[in-house]
Amino acid sequence: MAPLSTIALVLGALTAGGGITGYIRTGSVPSVAAGVTVGTLYALGGFRLRNRAPYSVELGLLASIILAGSSIPRAIKTGKPLPIGLSILASYGLWAFGSAWSRGRVN
Repeated sequence: MAPLSTIALVLGALTAGGGITGYIRTGSVPSVAAGVTVGTLYALGGFRLRNRAPYSVELGLLASIILAGSSIPRAIKTGKPLPIGLSILASYGLWAFGSAWSRGRVN
């Protein structure tokens, strides 16, 4: 498995990029706001992991919980590819950061 800092930074880029793409395609302000906010949480967690700062894993876990809470219900309701993809990203983040948090691992 890749280092948690790399996972956080990749998830941050994908989430923020997806929000920006959603805004460009549809003009959806909630998409860009949510995508950039969650992406920033992931990125902040990733940078904190690289610096071995406290609460880094928790930031990644928080971002995953927020992303899962918003995308999984939409994926179930609509069955559309974008919410399903976001749900997969969120589930991976929940697994990676949740496992690390339960073991007390920071990177």
